[in-house]
Amino acid sequence: MFVKKNDKVKVIAGKDKGTEGVVEQVIPAANRVVVKGVNIVKKHQKPSNANPNGGIIEVEAPIDASNVMLIDSKDGKPTRVGYKVVDGKKVRVSKKSGETLD
Repeated sequence: MFVKKNDKVKVIAGKDKGTEGVVEQVIPAANRVVVKGVNIVKKHQKPSNANPNGGIIEVEAPIDASNVMLIDSKDGKPTRVGYKVVDGKKVRVSKKSGETLD
């Protein structure tokens, strides 16, 4: 996957198109990511020790990784991600600026 936890991304498709956020969780098996403040859904919660009253809570649901683009740290705009081998290690590279992202 081209995104990792704590990467800043921009949503390019879906109901939250145009919003930016930080990746909280990556689910590689399903090719999905959870982005803070994006794809908020309401979940009905039964009463428990952690939440004694229960009720309806709002949580971030996963979105497909193809619907997000990594934000380049140099100019703050979305960029595609490429890969290069530097000193025997595979690193992510911004297609827009050419800088390494790791």
